Amino acid sequence: MQYRHLGRSGLKVSEISYGNWITHGSQVEEDSAKECVRAALDAEITTFDTADVYAATKAEEVLGRALKGVRRESVEIFTKVYWPTGSGPNDSGLSRKHITESIHGSLRRLQTDYVDLYQAHRYDYTTPLEETLKTFDDLVRQGKVLYVGVSEWSASQIADALRIADQMGFDRLISNQPQYSMLWRVIEAEIVPLCEKEGVGQIVWSPIAQGVLTGKYQPGQAPPAGSRATDPTGSNFISRFMEDEVLTRVQDLKPIAADLGLTMAQLAVAWVLQNPNVSSAIVGATRPEQVVDNVKASGVKLEAEVMAKIDSALGAIVERDPAKTQSPATRPGR
Repeated sequence: MQYRHLGRSGLKVSEISYGNWITHGSQVEEDSAKECVRAALDAEITTFDTADVYAATKAEEVLGRALKGVRRESVEIFTKVYWPTGSGPNDSGLSRKHITESIHGSLRRLQTDYVDLYQAHRYDYTTPLEETLKTFDDLVRQGKVLYVGVSEWSASQIADALRIADQMGFDRLISNQPQYSMLWRVIEAEIVPLCEKEGVGQIVWSPIAQGVLTGKYQPGQAPPAGSRATDPTGSNFISRFMEDEVLTRVQDLKPIAADLGLTMAQLAVAWVLQNPNVSSAIVGATRPEQVVDNVKASGVKLEAEVMAKIDSALGAIVERDPAKTQSPATRPGR
C-alpha cells in the first residue's frame, strides 16, 4: 500500500480507503462487514470513510465495532454531516445545532474520542457559511475533530470557504470528497485546478462507477441478481451509467486491462490515482476478496499511452460538465 498526504496537510492517508456507504448495516451482514474491514487492515489500508446518514446511522455503528481493539493511532476515521438523521426541523443541514449534535452521535457510534476528518456532506444554502465554518473550527479546538473537509461542493463554494477561513482565522478545509471515475470527470475543469492551487486533496468515491467499470454489466442484459444495480439504495446513482452505449464502451476497456495484467476494477482505481490531486480512492466491498483485488491498484503507474487509449475507448460518453456537482437548494427534511 502506498500513502499520500491529504491535500497540503501533514496527514497521510492510504491511497485506497475503505468506505461503507451502502454495504455496512444494509447490504451485507455484520460478520461479513467485519471480515471486509479485517481484509482492509491486513492489506494496510489505514483510512476508513463513513457518514452519519449511511444505513440510517447503522454504518457508523458497524464500523465502530469492526475497528474495536485496533490501535486508534494506526487508522484514520472519516465521517460526514448534512443529511437527515432524524425527523426534527434541525436534524439536517450544517447549522451549529445539527453539526454539534451530529458529531456527538458519530463519536458515540464509532466508539472514539475524535475523528480524523469531519466533512460537510453537501453545501447548505440555508445556513451562513460563517456559522458552519466557526462550528467546525470549534470542534477542532475541542479536539473532537482533527481536520475538516467537504463533499460534493462546487469550486466556487470551496473557494468561498477557504476565503472566509483565512479572513476569520479558522482551520482551512484540507479535502473534498467528490464522485470521480473514468466515466464521471466533472471535477477536472474547475475543482481540481482550484484545489491544487489551495492545497485541498480529493478523496474520491465511486472510482469503479458503482461497479459498472468492472465490466460485469452487459449491454442489452438485465443486471445480475444482488448487484449494486438491483440495490434500492445504490440503484439511483448507478442508473446514469446503465445505458447500452455506456456499457458497450466499457467492454472496450477489457483488452486494455488485460494487456496490463490488471482486472477491470484495478484499472479503474489505478486510473483515478493517476490524478496528482487525488489523495485517496474510496472502495467498498461485500466480500473480503474484493478488497484484496482493489488494493492491488495502489502504486500502479499508467503510461500516457494507456491513458490515451482509455480516453479513446470511452469517447463522448464521459460526463465532464462542472455544473453536475450540485447540492440541494433547500435543506432536506422538515
